[in-house]
Amino acid sequence: MKIKITGKELKITEAINDYVEKKLDRIDKYFEDAEAEVTLKTEKNEQIAEIYVTANGERYRAVTEDKDMYASIDKDIDILEGQIRKAKTKKEKMMKDASLKTMEIERDTISEIKDEIVKTAYYDIKPITPEDAVLKLQEKPTHNFLVFINVETGKVNVIHKLKDGNNYGLIEPEA
Repeated sequence: MKIKITGKELKITEAINDYVEKKLDRIDKYFEDAEAEVTLKTEKNEQIAEIYVTANGERYRAVTEDKDMYASIDKDIDILEGQIRKAKTKKEKMMKDASLKTMEIERDTISEIKDEIVKTAYYDIKPITPEDAVLKLQEKPTHNFLVFINVETGKVNVIHKLKDGNNYGLIEPEA
């Protein structure tokens, strides 16, 4: 990791320099090639540490102030580590979602697949009357059917739009 340490109205001692480098090792483990810009300054009675980390096209920033410079540096490192972990987790989740949910099957492949379940949908099944089910289905014009528990019979039913576009069909189990 490339580290640039700057002191404003503060002399950077060898001890502070070593401490910053040692603490930035916690950040370095997340990246192969990263750069850090550290600015340390004093304002009134406060010691302010500002750290920018640039890696993989991303930029992370933390600024804290404390009575003690070392404590301020520690807080910055904790903040940066949290930001990096959050971004990494978000990126991994996006990659996982992209590979599983939006995996598109090419049209040639679809014609080859037969008798296979290629999509699964999950529905909330609530106990309602068939009349209420019709109203719920009318609220969702893109849906063609609604699965529900019939309050009158206690059984799972399906209400579906008929091809005429004006009427509905009810599917009930016999037993």
